[in-house]
Amino acid sequence: MNLTQYFDESADVKKIFIGHNEIILQQAIEMITTCLQSWSKILIAWNGWSAADAQHRAAEFMWRYKLERTPFPTIALTTDTSYLTAVANDYGFEHVFARQVDWLAKQGDVFIGISTSGNSDNIIKALDVCTTKWIKTIALLGKWGGKIKDMVDIALVVPSDNTPRIQECHQTIYHTICEVVEINLTNSWM
Repeated sequence: MNLTQYFDESADVKKIFIGHNEIILQQAIEMITTCLQSWSKILIAWNGWSAADAQHRAAEFMWRYKLERTPFPTIALTTDTSYLTAVANDYGFEHVFARQVDWLAKQGDVFIGISTSGNSDNIIKALDVCTTKWIKTIALLGKWGGKIKDMVDIALVVPSDNTPRIQECHQTIYHTICEVVEINLTNSWM
């Protein structure tokens, strides 16, 4: 494959995604905007090397994306290594996010779970807790959504089997959410 093909493939996945999901993406933006307008918070969970992406996304909401503005309360559930390793060791890795959601989340918050496969056990268990606590949920998924697709309020599914292309599209989705929410809230709070 020549280098241009990598870029074309990434662009094609993003175009297919937005062609099928523009209204759903707008709903996600509205859910997050409403959450933050009510002084609630966002909780983000991602696995593997993408855990750093969860921190990156939380920082963009907490600090700023493009505009100087008030911080948007956001927690990446992937940052406390002592907690994560203790729970994983004592109870199993599938419980790490569920226990955090149980303690940190309240009604009005939004949980964003990201799973390329749509079948990550620790995201599934966190979603189970969200259901019992009436927490709104959004998932960024790939590979046609897996089990998680039917467990969330809003499923943003990237229709691809190619993990790097899914992750690239997830970054674009999240940047779009962040930028539009930032514009909406900064304009409404000025």
